[in-house]
Amino acid sequence: MTLHNFFPIRNPNHSDIKIAFFFFDRALTQGVLKTLANKLDDLSTCNELIGKHGTALQRSLSELEELRGSNDSIDKVKAVNERATLFRITSNAMINACRDFLDVAESHSRKWQKALQYEREQRHHLEETIEQLAKQHNSLERAWRENPTSYTGETHITISKGDASDENDDAEFFDAMEDSPAFITVTAIKRCAMSFLQDTSGTNHTQLQRTRRSRIPDKPNYSLNLWSIMKNCIGKELSKIPMPVNFNEPLSMLQRLTEDLEYSGLLDRAARCDSSLEQMCLVAAFSVSSYSTTVHRTAKPFNPLLGETYELDRLDEYGYRSISEQVSHHPPAAAHHVMSQRGWTLWQHITIDSKFRGKYISVVPLGNIHLQFHSSGNHYVWSKVTSTVHNIIVGKLWIDQSGDIDIVNNTTKDTCRLKFSPYSYFSREVPRKVTGVVEDREGTAHYILSGTWDDRMESSKIVDSSQGCGGSEGKQKTVYQTLQPKLLWKKYPLPDNAENMHFFSSLALTLNEPEEGVAPTDSRLRPDQRLMEVGLWDEANSQKQRLEERQRLERKRKEAQANQALEEGENMGNQPKQQTQ
Repeated sequence: MTLHNFFPIRNPNHSDIKIAFFFFDRALTQGVLKTLANKLDDLSTCNELIGKHGTALQRSLSELEELRGSNDSIDKVKAVNERATLFRITSNAMINACRDFLDVAESHSRKWQKALQYEREQRHHLEETIEQLAKQHNSLERAWRENPTSYTGETHITISKGDASDENDDAEFFDAMEDSPAFITVTAIKRCAMSFLQDTSGTNHTQLQRTRRSRIPDKPNYSLNLWSIMKNCIGKELSKIPMPVNFNEPLSMLQRLTEDLEYSGLLDRAARCDSSLEQMCLVAAFSVSSYSTTVHRTAKPFNPLLGETYELDRLDEYGYRSISEQVSHHPPAAAHHVMSQRGWTLWQHITIDSKFRGKYISVVPLGNIHLQFHSSGNHYVWSKVTSTVHNIIVGKLWIDQSGDIDIVNNTTKDTCRLKFSPYSYFSREVPRKVTGVVEDREGTAHYILSGTWDDRMESSKIVDSSQGCGGSEGKQKTVYQTLQPKLLWKKYPLPDNAENMHFFSSLALTLNEPEEGVAPTDSRLRPDQRLMEVGLWDEANSQKQRLEERQRLERKRKEAQANQALEEGENMGNQPKQQTQ
């Protein structure tokens, strides 16, 4: 049996950080604290001795008063002198210990102040360096536009020693988390169909005989001046900013939603559970597993066009069929529905709020995910956490997931709160830590969940609980006694050569595979996405601009029609297109 001291745990191990936060060195801090603690113990000992000798001295003085004039007075005076001497020695020791304590505290206080000032200067210097780098980039761009023939070779920008450069991938710069942007609300949903005029020729076999592809063309090594594009995007919603395909991966957002089904087997197992609490554990593991494919995926998916759809039929392989549609353009929103022959149905309406904050990009999914099991009728609801892409300007890109997922079984009122611990400079916990507790409707905890969102999740059944000692904030910690943990979910290994194929999983490699019989609005038929996948990025950018411009014109036309209909008092609601025979 194991003991879990369960409370919010800080995330992850950062021994690879290269930035010199030497004044936060753990060994140094512990050494100073130990020295101060020892001095404090000396002060406590002296305090006890002073009290003891002071009491004895007072008693001797009283006895001396009573024996005044007697023959024993000489002995009593001698005893008082001895006690006074001991009291004086102890007081001197107390004073010396106080002086030592003060000297140590002042000495380290000065060191910490100097270290803090040094780090402030380094930070200011780094900010100036980044600003200088951005200005040099802009100057090079202008010079190249004015006379491109004079720049035939590579131009290198040199930064003096002590500055930060993005040429060194090992020198990672980790940004502090800020508050997430406010939520937005979608109040109206409109639909319109749009085809992509793409040649859909290709070879396909029947679903049963088909062998899914296991690789795509390697990603080309295209360079891009990131700052030249992002400098004017700070604080703006990314879905409204035209971006080249260099920022993308060759999948649409609809396909990324469908990729959450990679571990649908967890839901198949959950559908066979007799216990709603055990079922909750598997549902929680499924909600975490959807993030496992993102750990190396810092590129953004293509923004779907209004009316774009994506259908994934895996009835023969995995028993489910998924269909999604882009139902709103601004703000971007998608509807997703999955029906499984193995006992469950999943649906969601999701809106993405993404902002560039200068040092990082935050992606906040808004909306709820619903899951219902056919036999029990258990209906689960939860939402997604915030994704953050760091080191946008300098350093190597990395992604973090942070926040809480509250899963509620609306049928039984069982709950589970999963905490995705954000990246922290100083924590020695495992990176990408996820913890959670499964409780029944009465608030009684039954299972502890623990793991990481990029690798695995385990559950431990609680057999006893008690209140532990108070924490740093004065709150009592609950101590859970549990059985040995059981593995709920383990991430599949990535395919060979995944680093050159956008770090796609085995399922992701098949999502954009051409198939016959799909709708003309299917994401597989987008010419810009297909051209990017085969490595023709210049052509992909041209097609992307063409599609986005056509969508803008279509939107203006629809708005003009709606305004005219409003003036004429007509109802301009969307109507389904009549199917031709």
